[in-house]
Amino acid sequence: MENNAEMAIKQMRALLQKMGTSTEKYGDETLLRFLTARSMNPEKASKMFADWEKWRAEIAPSGCIEEDEISAELEAHKAFLQLPSKDGYPLVVLQACKHFHTNDQLQFKKFIVHMLDKTLSSAVKDKETGSEKMVFLVDLQHLGLKNIDANGFLAGFQLLQSYYPERLVRLYFLSMPWIFVGVWKMISAFLEKAILDKVVIVKNEKQRKEMIEEIGEEVLPECYGGLAKLTLIQDVKLSHQPAEK
Repeated sequence: MENNAEMAIKQMRALLQKMGTSTEKYGDETLLRFLTARSMNPEKASKMFADWEKWRAEIAPSGCIEEDEISAELEAHKAFLQLPSKDGYPLVVLQACKHFHTNDQLQFKKFIVHMLDKTLSSAVKDKETGSEKMVFLVDLQHLGLKNIDANGFLAGFQLLQSYYPERLVRLYFLSMPWIFVGVWKMISAFLEKAILDKVVIVKNEKQRKEMIEEIGEEVLPECYGGLAKLTLIQDVKLSHQPAEK
């Protein structure tokens, strides 16, 4: 790690200690993610980290979201967790046509948190480093008006943006219909450049081939040009409890 980064991490730890927030259980890689998300500014990164820790305590008091808390969302069978890409990043597949607006926004947000936590935990090999990342593929095929939940999409992106800094490698949108173009334009206005730069709207065969090449045929499901079978996220068993750090 470069000297500038080491100094920024040291400053961030000192600032958080003054704020009454302990960083003893977090490695340098975790703090570096927050610093990177805030242009290596220790003050801004410290605030982001403190906000994250407060949010974690509220959304998941026990440390993780249990499946029985989000049973209705899991029963929709809209989220899949695949093996890591050829670069080592787990792949999440979301089929938007299976999502419907819900009045239980808390359960929906907990579903997003569970999905992100479990995906990151699946990237852990011998020991969690705090630098694990992930790739998303959002399938918009067969999307109808009843599936368009602008607030739900925005909530998911904002959770990723605010509380999972530097976790996203790439997010692919497949088969974006005209009825979603305006929705995406609205959502993207609320997103930071760091997130938008990682979004790819696959519009042609060249981009589709580039996506397959980046993810890897062995990991990508057959229905998207790969060789793998889709695996529901609830069917993936981990040897350790999913928890985001």
